[in-house]
Amino acid sequence: MIQKSSGFELIKQKTYFSTMNTNLLSRITINPSVCHGKPTIRNTRHMVESILEYLAGGDSVANITRAFPDITEEDVLACIAYANVVMKMKGTTPQAA
Repeated sequence: MIQKSSGFELIKQKTYFSTMNTNLLSRITINPSVCHGKPTIRNTRHMVESILEYLAGGDSVANITRAFPDITEEDVLACIAYANVVMKMKGTTPQAA
Protein backbone atom coordinates (compact mmCIF):
# COMPACT_ATOMS: atom_id res chain seq x y z
CA MET A 1 0.00 0.00 0.00
CA ILE A 2 1.34 3.44 -0.91
CA GLN A 3 1.58 5.77 2.04
CA LYS A 4 0.42 9.31 1.41
CA SER A 5 2.57 12.18 2.62
CA SER A 6 1.42 15.61 3.55
CA GLY A 7 2.82 18.59 1.67
CA PHE A 8 4.78 19.56 4.77
CA GLU A 9 6.44 16.13 4.95
CA LEU A 10 7.43 16.36 1.28
CA ILE A 11 8.95 19.81 1.84
CA LYS A 12 10.84 18.46 4.86
CA GLN A 13 12.18 15.56 2.78
CA LYS A 14 13.18 17.87 -0.08
CA THR A 15 14.96 20.20 2.36
CA TYR A 16 16.76 17.24 3.94
CA PHE A 17 17.99 15.96 0.57
CA SER A 18 18.98 19.48 -0.56
CA THR A 19 20.98 19.95 2.64
CA MET A 20 22.52 16.52 2.25
CA ASN A 21 23.53 17.27 -1.36
CA THR A 22 24.99 20.63 -0.34
CA ASN A 23 27.06 18.95 2.35
CA LEU A 24 28.18 16.25 -0.05
CA LEU A 25 29.00 18.71 -2.83
CA SER A 26 31.23 20.70 -0.48
CA ARG A 27 33.61 17.71 -0.65
CA ILE A 28 34.15 18.27 -4.38
CA THR A 29 36.77 20.88 -5.22
CA ILE A 30 38.05 22.41 -8.44
CA ASN A 31 41.55 23.81 -8.19
CA PRO A 32 43.61 24.73 -11.28
CA SER A 33 46.73 23.49 -9.44
CA VAL A 34 45.34 20.01 -8.81
CA CYS A 35 44.65 17.55 -11.66
CA HIS A 36 44.56 20.36 -14.25
CA GLY A 37 41.45 21.87 -12.69
CA LYS A 38 39.30 18.76 -12.95
CA PRO A 39 36.84 18.12 -10.09
CA THR A 40 38.52 16.21 -7.27
CA ILE A 41 37.63 14.93 -3.82
CA ARG A 42 38.66 17.38 -1.07
CA ASN A 43 41.46 18.95 -3.12
CA THR A 44 43.31 15.64 -3.40
CA ARG A 45 44.42 13.93 -6.59
CA HIS A 46 41.39 11.63 -6.54
CA MET A 47 39.35 12.81 -9.52
CA VAL A 48 35.55 12.56 -9.53
CA GLU A 49 35.77 11.15 -13.04
CA SER A 50 37.93 8.23 -11.86
CA ILE A 51 35.61 7.32 -8.99
CA LEU A 52 32.64 7.36 -11.37
CA GLU A 53 34.55 5.08 -13.74
CA TYR A 54 35.16 2.60 -10.91
CA LEU A 55 31.46 2.63 -10.06
CA ALA A 56 30.46 2.23 -13.72
CA GLY A 57 32.87 -0.68 -13.97
CA GLY A 58 31.04 -2.49 -11.22
CA ASP A 59 33.16 -1.68 -8.18
CA SER A 60 31.23 -1.22 -4.96
CA VAL A 61 31.63 1.72 -2.62
CA ALA A 62 33.22 -0.69 -0.14
CA ASN A 63 35.81 -1.80 -2.74
CA ILE A 64 36.68 1.81 -3.57
CA THR A 65 37.09 2.86 0.06
CA ARG A 66 39.18 -0.24 0.74
CA ALA A 67 41.45 0.47 -2.26
CA PHE A 68 41.78 4.15 -1.33
CA PRO A 69 41.77 4.43 2.49
CA ASP A 70 41.68 8.24 2.40
CA ILE A 71 38.34 8.17 0.52
CA THR A 72 35.16 7.78 2.57
CA GLU A 73 31.72 6.53 1.61
CA GLU A 74 30.53 10.16 1.74
CA ASP A 75 33.25 11.10 -0.76
CA VAL A 76 31.95 8.50 -3.22
CA LEU A 77 28.38 9.71 -2.69
CA ALA A 78 29.63 13.25 -3.29
CA CYS A 79 30.98 12.16 -6.68
CA ILE A 80 27.56 10.76 -7.61
CA ALA A 81 25.82 13.92 -6.37
CA TYR A 82 28.24 16.05 -8.39
CA ALA A 83 27.56 14.02 -11.54
CA ASN A 84 23.84 14.46 -10.93
CA VAL A 85 24.18 18.24 -10.67
CA VAL A 86 26.34 18.44 -13.80
CA MET A 87 23.85 16.34 -15.78
CA LYS A 88 20.99 18.59 -14.68
CA MET A 89 22.92 21.69 -15.69
CA LYS A 90 24.17 20.42 -19.03
CA GLY A 91 21.31 18.11 -19.92
CA THR A 92 21.73 15.42 -22.48
CA THR A 93 21.34 15.52 -26.20
CA PRO A 94 20.78 12.27 -28.11
CA GLN A 95 23.55 11.57 -30.60
CA ALA A 96 22.74 10.54 -34.15
CA ALA A 97 23.67 6.93 -34.87
